[in-house]
Amino acid sequence: MCGRYTLVSNPEAIRALFRYAGQPNFPPRYNIAPTQPIAVVRLSEGRREFALLRWGLIPGWVKDPRAFSLLINARGESVLQKPAFKSAMRYRRCLIPFDGFYEWKHHGKRKQPHYVRARNGGPMAFAGLWESWMGPNGEEMETAAIVTTAANLQLAPLHNRMPVILPPEAFDLWLDHRAVDAETAAALIAPSREDLLEVHPVSDAMNHAADDTPQMIEPVEEITEAEIALQPARKAAKIKKDDGQASLF
Repeated sequence: MCGRYTLVSNPEAIRALFRYAGQPNFPPRYNIAPTQPIAVVRLSEGRREFALLRWGLIPGWVKDPRAFSLLINARGESVLQKPAFKSAMRYRRCLIPFDGFYEWKHHGKRKQPHYVRARNGGPMAFAGLWESWMGPNGEEMETAAIVTTAANLQLAPLHNRMPVILPPEAFDLWLDHRAVDAETAAALIAPSREDLLEVHPVSDAMNHAADDTPQMIEPVEEITEAEIALQPARKAAKIKKDDGQASLF
């Protein structure tokens, strides 16, 4: 699964990797969340273009987006068959630039966020799907989802799923639906190699989507077994401390 990610490389570095014609300028983002605008790279008349789409795919056949579940991820094993994704997989594949993403590790009842990025730094590409939705009054919305697959051995302790990360040599294969059919492109849906990424724990502050600062990705200490063992004791201490007085707050 991928529910938060970052795009912090400067626009020139992103443009150099993805080779699109425009020169968009955008700020670094340290805490990109669902429903927010996200950068994608797709083909338009045979050329790569940069575009901003809403994160959370809405298929064209949906009548009321407000009554439709938010699809931020597309399960790679079923994109060829699932009605929500099969048309986009055939005709509307895209790349989603990113520098890192967040995943949560369970420590007892507490979850600690971890930041996952390339070992050598720099931007990478999620495999993405996009759709265009047209409303009854002519309103239009373009949306996207990140394709996921089974986690590799490195990330499995955090979650059993991970986003599909495409190497630069696979960009054309994923993007060009005219030359590469959906079944062939689906062969690119696989876990990343074990030496590609590195992981470190980060602050709980990134759980708040409104917080978007460089501090989001700074390493912190991993929760220890001793801290986990103290959780029930701390909870009991709080209960015992209650003096029974009613409160208005």
